[in-house]
Amino acid sequence: MQLASTFQIYNASAGSGKTFTLVKEYLKIVLISDDIFIFQKILAITFTNKAASEMKQRILNSLKDFSEAKQPPLFILIQKETGLKPHIIQKKSTVVLQLILENYGAFHITTIDSFTFKIIKSFSFDLGLSQNFEVEMNAQELLDKAVEVLISKVGVTNELTKLLVEYSIDKSDDDKSWDISLDLLEFSKILLKEEDVFHFRKLSDKTLHDFKSLQIKLAKHRKDLLARMKSIGEQALQIISNEHLEFTIFNRSMLPNHFSSLVNKTDRTKFFDQSVLKKRIDENELLSKTKPKNTLLTAEKILPALLKLYSDSELLYQQLIQTKLILQSIIPLAVLNHINKELNTIKEDNNIRLNAEFNQLISDNIKTNQRHLFMKELVKVSCIILLMRCKILLSYNGKI
Repeated sequence: MQLASTFQIYNASAGSGKTFTLVKEYLKIVLISDDIFIFQKILAITFTNKAASEMKQRILNSLKDFSEAKQPPLFILIQKETGLKPHIIQKKSTVVLQLILENYGAFHITTIDSFTFKIIKSFSFDLGLSQNFEVEMNAQELLDKAVEVLISKVGVTNELTKLLVEYSIDKSDDDKSWDISLDLLEFSKILLKEEDVFHFRKLSDKTLHDFKSLQIKLAKHRKDLLARMKSIGEQALQIISNEHLEFTIFNRSMLPNHFSSLVNKTDRTKFFDQSVLKKRIDENELLSKTKPKNTLLTAEKILPALLKLYSDSELLYQQLIQTKLILQSIIPLAVLNHINKELNTIKEDNNIRLNAEFNQLISDNIKTNQRHLFMKELVKVSCIILLMRCKILLSYNGKI
């Protein structure tokens, strides 16, 4: 019997019988198929080895019970859902059980990690990997070694020493301990996160000089932004002065005080939610209502120019904040990049690959001309069953 292409998702909370449902669906597939070797074309994937072992055991035990003409609740349920006669289920279970035991290596119930590792091994040549590479499951231990190697180079490599000293000073300025060892061990964990590894790979060819050059450029850009903000303040105050207006013509002197702040303490001037001024601008309540009418008319005349300058200062402030944030990240990013290089060196020297790298490695190659190789291998799979934390996903004939 040819199975129709389907896509099913079973949502279920913990302990609500996901494994039971998966076993039932697996057995239904092998029992209704005309292909007695269909089990070789089913891929069942779980998170843990314990879950994979449990599912294998349940499937084998169920087939054994069915082959002995026992009719537990699962048997009744499968018979009801498939419409198969009891003697057919018994006969088919006997045959399938025997074949699975004789071809146990083709009984594909495994973890996600084991599955990706199998793909990597199968296509190691195409992926540019050596045939005998080892998998390191304890990524943190390898990362700790990379941090130790980096710290051991302090005093040996001049540029690196300056970088770590600067990093230590930055920590002290933030009222943190100057001892960077524990901090490096903690924040370098980001290098093990799949969603971040991709970005660090783009930095693999960057040197400490590259980071330092960027830091200098950003510092200059920050200085230029502050100078332009100060200039805006001076222009606005000059416009007010030209009209011989007192600050008090404006509501609580907020607008001229803002420009005065830009001139005298540029980097500490408040914007947006930090200041009531923004609210008064939105409400169009910038002028004092108790001043003479002719004076208010003069203030109203220059108000559009002042608001344009205020708007310009807001845009510059946004750029300033972005520049500050990037500047604060340059040194930590340079340190992380160096740790990542040490980590890669350790992996290459010891012919090691981290288990966490496999998914990204497969993804990268599927996007290139290796796609057809993976698809050729996976097209052999008639059914994929994924047991996730809260759902089971089934796809027949390999179509998802």
